Amino acid sequence: MERRRYLFHGRVQGVGFRATTASIARRYKVEGSVRNLPDGTVELFAQGEPAELDRFLAEITDQFSGYVDHIDAATHPVVANEGSFRIDY
Repeated sequence: MERRRYLFHGRVQGVGFRATTASIARRYKVEGSVRNLPDGTVELFAQGEPAELDRFLAEITDQFSGYVDHIDAATHPVVANEGSFRIDY
């Protein structure tokens, strides 16, 4: 199990990024959250098996290929029993 933080830069707010990401998350064994940040980026925390996280991120980046300029990624400590994927406001 691994936890990753992704910070998406580009035109990623106001394009359905959070709702689409939450919908995509339902197709994968991932837990975490997605939220808009005041600086115009979108922050995504996701945890699961590394290969599953890679597939999850690949689908998000494919879906928003015209909107994402770049992604910062970092590994974080796993949160025990997070249990679901949610949109944070």
